[in-house]
Amino acid sequence: MVRTPSTMQPLGTPAPEFSLPGADGKTYSLEHFNSPGGLVVMFICNHCPFVKHLADELATFGKQYQEKGMDVVAISSNDAQNYPDDSPEKMAAEAKARGYTFPYLYDESQEVAKAYQAACTPDFFVYDGDHKLAYRGQFDSTRPDGDKPTGEDLRAACDAVLAGQKPSEKQLPSIGCNIKWKAGNEPAYFG
Repeated sequence: MVRTPSTMQPLGTPAPEFSLPGADGKTYSLEHFNSPGGLVVMFICNHCPFVKHLADELATFGKQYQEKGMDVVAISSNDAQNYPDDSPEKMAAEAKARGYTFPYLYDESQEVAKAYQAACTPDFFVYDGDHKLAYRGQFDSTRPDGDKPTGEDLRAACDAVLAGQKPSEKQLPSIGCNIKWKAGNEPAYFG
């Protein structure tokens, strides 16, 4: 398991636009996510052991924070041709099996991952109600084969945004598997 960290782009960066198909058959763009409570963008996939470690807790987190007034969306940008477990069909099955209440989108071109400077799965970004980056980093400090995930880092950031406050600037990068880039498509910030 190669451990790849988040890029940790500057706080205050605007959320990049996107328009992507969801595992539910609908297409979603950034404008669909306009809750004044903020937005959580998660880059995940089906096969990564780091995501599998968190997946059930991601489902719980998503439901809880949607109920609190935040928008939540997950995006898979992995090369599904070389990683068929991450195909859109398997994404739909995963979303159903895990009980994801948030849209799970497929970034086939990988351009959305590049725009967000996503590097790993999972990679988390929290935006305030104006879609300005307030948090980027880890879900929590747990890793596969370790403690049960709690999401304490991401939850603390979301709670701050919901309260109209800035999350702590002490933010630790997420660690996970690198996004599975198509041959020759690796972004300049990666590696």
